[in-house]
Amino acid sequence: MKPVALVAYQWPPSNEVIAERVGLDPRSILRFDGNVAATPPASARPAALARALADINEYDRSRYLSLREAIAARHEVGVDQVALGAGSDEFIVLLARIFAEGGTIATVPAFSYSMYRFAAAMANATVIDDPREADVVFVCRPNNPTGELPPIPNVAGQLIIDEAYADYAGVDALDRINGGAIILRTFSKAYGLAGARVGYALATPELTEIITSRQAPLSVSSLSASLALTALATPLDVSAQVAERERLAGELRTLGLAPVPSYTNFLFIPMEDPQSLVDRLMAYGVVVRAYEGGLRISVKDELDDDILLDALRAVLSGVPMPEQALRHRRATAETLLTVRLRVPGEGRVYVNTGAGFYDHMLQQLAFHGGMDLRMEGVGDLETGDHHIVEDMMRTFGEALDEALGDRRGLTRYGEARVPMDEALAHAVVDLSGRATANISISPDPGMAAHAFESLAQTARITLHVTATGQNDHHVAEAAFKAVGRALAQALTRDGSLVRSTKGSL
Repeated sequence: MKPVALVAYQWPPSNEVIAERVGLDPRSILRFDGNVAATPPASARPAALARALADINEYDRSRYLSLREAIAARHEVGVDQVALGAGSDEFIVLLARIFAEGGTIATVPAFSYSMYRFAAAMANATVIDDPREADVVFVCRPNNPTGELPPIPNVAGQLIIDEAYADYAGVDALDRINGGAIILRTFSKAYGLAGARVGYALATPELTEIITSRQAPLSVSSLSASLALTALATPLDVSAQVAERERLAGELRTLGLAPVPSYTNFLFIPMEDPQSLVDRLMAYGVVVRAYEGGLRISVKDELDDDILLDALRAVLSGVPMPEQALRHRRATAETLLTVRLRVPGEGRVYVNTGAGFYDHMLQQLAFHGGMDLRMEGVGDLETGDHHIVEDMMRTFGEALDEALGDRRGLTRYGEARVPMDEALAHAVVDLSGRATANISISPDPGMAAHAFESLAQTARITLHVTATGQNDHHVAEAAFKAVGRALAQALTRDGSLVRSTKGSL
């Protein structure tokens, strides 16, 4: 028979398509429709791929034994009970074909992840309502899209428990493996590796052999396997995401919405005509997902979630939408850094790159500069702090340069003196558009002068800093505070002119 196309899984439109539709910059689009982590994991940096890249011309003939051993150790099962796949979706499709080709499939709950129905179509299987009569039963636990934790039924057919979100729930069904259940897990959610496409199945050795015998060889790439293995080296901690989920749920209730109690990294809000709200939020660059009977919202971090809440207030109550933070990203062979910056702001600052002392210094600069700054990232700290400190300041400078635009209406010049115990710092700044740095810091804790030089280069400012004292920590802190306060003065608005007789900077 000549094959015909099936109804395919439909991805939501890209940021570029949405941005063109609503007239926004693609970088300002915020996705709350993917149930993915707010940021990549700290382990996701080029160094994690170095060994795999060195051997990229070869196959991994051990079938990623190191990764399978790490997964087995995490779940306290044998390595012969672990099968790797390209996300848990590969297993959903594969298992439907193995156990229900031309048969029947049921899902628990009945309103659940749409991929089960697509898998049924690929296996020429019929979806039925009664799990007791089905050849294969998919239990989505916790459930997508509602976030609930359904009970596991006792069934005669092959039981497959999809635990993509189990890390957020704090419970699992691993005790069902010996009874013949197959457990599906993924690195796409709590581990923050959605783009890597790595999932795995846990089952008895006999079932695992059946599964792997029907897989294409090495459906996971060596690069993805390296990212997953590195991610497993750090104990998983989702407590901050769970706390943010509860905070967001509480804020949504104050807006008159009623999210369902969730065991996942998203919230489901029952409502009539959710698509109407989706369309209205999209005008603000906020993308959420509508289902029949409700709206699903992914939980991100506090800064992004607050933008979602601001957009909801604008849509539901007519409250003006505050200006969004600028978004910037810098990726090099040594570092990966993301920035969200609002100038002026309210001094809400969070910096976490792993370079503790200089994270603290940049926090001081941004706070005293009256900015909102959130910078997160990782670098090759095993080789020292040079790359991460240089790149964090260059990244901040690039974002600041973009935020200033043509610098119209800004005072342009700023000056500040700051004492820090025995230390004294003097900073003068000119938002000149020309990168000049004249820095004298004594004693320098190591990278302070170079940090300011990197900032001046990418922010395109003229910066003079003199700082002296006895304690290098005090000297550096005074200098960073002074630069921040000088910037705050230069960034004040005093009209609409470019402060230059040339008419431009």
